[in-house]
Amino acid sequence: MTDKVWKRNEIDSPCIRICVVHPTERICTGCFRTIDEISRWSRMESDERQAIMQELPNRAPQLRKRRGGRAARQAQQ
Repeated sequence: MTDKVWKRNEIDSPCIRICVVHPTERICTGCFRTIDEISRWSRMESDERQAIMQELPNRAPQLRKRRGGRAARQAQQ
């Protein structure tokens, strides 16, 4: 006899347990969600979650931009 386990048909969270909010972009550096998206995730409808999941890969480059370095210092001189 197998136990029947009730499962909800929902999108899993993209959380990877690296929960650090980027200071200027204001998105999590682990999953790329905003604080608002993270806090509302469990209450969202599946279509809203799906839309966010599709958008997350486009947010990753925002965190990889260089914000300074040698070129930026030379431009200021």
